[in-house]
Amino acid sequence: MPPRLEALACAAGLSREAVHSQLAAALDAVIHVVRDSGTGVRRVAEICLLRRGVGGFVEAVPAVSFDGRGGVREGAAFEALRERCLGR
Repeated sequence: MPPRLEALACAAGLSREAVHSQLAAALDAVIHVVRDSGTGVRRVAEICLLRRGVGGFVEAVPAVSFDGRGGVREGAAFEALRERCLGR
């Protein structure tokens, strides 16, 4: 997701650094929605937290993903998402 926003914003004249600064200030999480190929129904596939990585650029870190069959997998940012949801 950050690379897509980076490409759009750079095309509009923002520098890469400015784009990442705006991302870090504006967004905490990204919810990835997909359309089921069989039914056409949309569902949440993944929730990622945005964090500044090496060099100050924003990266999407998976917190939780859903496989569409009821399976849930915790990602590297799961505890941070959990704490954020609980207001800690």
